[in-house]
Amino acid sequence: MKLDERGKQCPLPVIDAKKALEACAPGEIVEVTVDNEIAVQNLSKLASHKGLASRFEKVGDREFVVSIEAGEKNVAKTGNSADGASAAGQAEPSSEDEVSCQPDSRRRGMVAVISSNQMGQGDEALGKLLMKGFVYALTQQDVLPETVLLYNSGAFLSCEGSENLEDLKNLEAQGTEILTCGTCLNHYGLGDKLKVGSVTNMYDIVERMTGAKLLVRP
Repeated sequence: MKLDERGKQCPLPVIDAKKALEACAPGEIVEVTVDNEIAVQNLSKLASHKGLASRFEKVGDREFVVSIEAGEKNVAKTGNSADGASAAGQAEPSSEDEVSCQPDSRRRGMVAVISSNQMGQGDEALGKLLMKGFVYALTQQDVLPETVLLYNSGAFLSCEGSENLEDLKNLEAQGTEILTCGTCLNHYGLGDKLKVGSVTNMYDIVERMTGAKLLVRP
């Protein structure tokens, strides 16, 4: 599979590559063309974080091709095709490594709690518009939450058809953990519609909230 990500701003190349890898069979190669070295580094970091083999090649003045092999590997191999070097002997990334386009700007212990697909009470259309604006504004802050918890109708935000998906994926690409209540997904018939983050349970939600240093609620 080939992706042309030239001209796209971070974190879009990483997000698009992640989607492509998830759609590929193990062993299939995803070739991503980008126009800057920062994008190359971010894509290589994505591969390392997921334990996937990758390599890159500079094919023009401002053109690079990053190749990532789909399917989990025990050890990620990364290298510049110009010299054939690999990073197989380097230390593996820790579980704290994140694919990010900038220095980690998360605030440890900061948890955003979203319990509805609307912000405030009153007109439904206005409430959904305000929530869309809230999630987008969250991505634009200098300090990002460490975790976003979604429950009750807030579960709709992380599922197929949500207008908030790209913003939540933006947060996830910068290291924010997106967690959606599994009971809520099942209640609303969204069990197979989750498109960002992972499923959690009420015990974990309570543990995250009681252990938070700062709770943010829309």
